[in-house]
Amino acid sequence: MTKKLLAILVLCLAGCQQEMARQPAYRPLQPSTLFPDGLSARPLVPGTIHRDYQAVSGKKPVEIIGWEKAAALVGKLPADPLGAASVASIELSIYVDTFPAPITEKMLHRGQERYNIYCAMCHDRVGNGKGVVVQRGFTAPPNLHTDLSRGFKLRGIDVKLTKAPVGYYFEVITHGFGAMPDYASQVPPDDRWAIIAYVRALQLSQSANLADVANEPEKQRLQKSRGKQP
Repeated sequence: MTKKLLAILVLCLAGCQQEMARQPAYRPLQPSTLFPDGLSARPLVPGTIHRDYQAVSGKKPVEIIGWEKAAALVGKLPADPLGAASVASIELSIYVDTFPAPITEKMLHRGQERYNIYCAMCHDRVGNGKGVVVQRGFTAPPNLHTDLSRGFKLRGIDVKLTKAPVGYYFEVITHGFGAMPDYASQVPPDDRWAIIAYVRALQLSQSANLADVANEPEKQRLQKSRGKQP
């Protein structure tokens, strides 16, 4: 009887090892001998698209602009079936021109704050491109109100920055352009859109008049201040 109990006890102890609970999972950044590159973290599958692609890229998915047009833009077709004017139109159309979220007063205030922190040193508080570092010799950025887009200019297209799609601004903030560094690590996507909304407000302010002011008390204040000017 004692031998039987001992055998049962041995079997029970073996069953308590819980081999199923010991899964071959890796800790973040832990090395692995399973893959040729020695990394346990695997790269994204080619062609993977963020589920909110437009909000984090500023561009429309290929499914929207069309595969043939997208291929023509990167020179994948043996012959360009599109005229220069059509290609220019497509270059603009690949960018979104609407914001991923409604523009609110809170969003504009956030955009103003982020713009003054990250952008004003070069673009200045108004967007004329005469910030303090430019006054000390740094490469001057374009005037956001009057200049053409340098990115589109390189593609042979003349587009004023006031007419450039908001998705283009998002791309430039994310990846940088020319002397401007990228701000992807400093400015999260939501703040990039807030900055762009504020830039649009700045651009609107340069051509606005009193009739565009919807707030009546503010309109009266502006009328009084204008009357005091010599």
